[in-house]
Amino acid sequence: MDGVLVREEEPIPGAAEFLKKLTEASVPFMVLTNNSIYTPRDLRVRLLRSGLDVPEKSIWTSAMATAQFLADQRPDGSAYVVGEAGLTTALHAVGYVMTENDPDYVVLGETRTYSFESITRAIRLIEGGARFIATNPDPSGPSPQGTLPATGSVAALISAATNRAPYYIGKPNPLMMRSALNQLEAHSETTVMIGDRMDTDIISGLEAGMRTILVETGSTRPEQVETFPFRPTRVVSSIADVLPLVQQQEQDQ
Repeated sequence: MDGVLVREEEPIPGAAEFLKKLTEASVPFMVLTNNSIYTPRDLRVRLLRSGLDVPEKSIWTSAMATAQFLADQRPDGSAYVVGEAGLTTALHAVGYVMTENDPDYVVLGETRTYSFESITRAIRLIEGGARFIATNPDPSGPSPQGTLPATGSVAALISAATNRAPYYIGKPNPLMMRSALNQLEAHSETTVMIGDRMDTDIISGLEAGMRTILVETGSTRPEQVETFPFRPTRVVSSIADVLPLVQQQEQDQ
């Protein structure tokens, strides 16, 4: 989502037209984000404010992928959550109970208000045997005021205190891609991953068996592409350059 369709709430030129063409051509799609703060409904409203019309059912977050993973691993379990409504809502939806008393998991997500108290409790619960899960490994995130610490940074703090590494669910874990594919009822061979980061979007798409397109409107700069030991299927300037591919597919059909 960020860096492909929007940049700090501003739509990237061509994004609205791209989404409209996908809908007109009946091409199923899923908008992915490692951000676990917001629910799909929240994100739909935020995208609408940017002039982008994305249905709730077409939004897949690291919080939702995390909830699905936990439901598959340990149905009707319990968790101590450090995070926002996007994460707690997703966990409630799969039947999980939020508790501070002997939880099956400590689940770390993103929040704008990390507290020393909640981090300390998470550390002690992990020391007591709770399994450590984190929604994504992103160390930082952007804000109008500058860089913010994100899930990966706080996970590193907890890991240093407990000597326990978390299992990360979001990108670049291909599990995030596979869960999104399941929601789409799609196959990797007929799906394309479009992203702005080589180290998360492109590698996770590649490892999930998808073709990949890197847009140059986000995190990875054009001169950095050749420094990675893997390559995307295609590199384009922006999402506007992907529009002709959808139009070509529509003509082929």
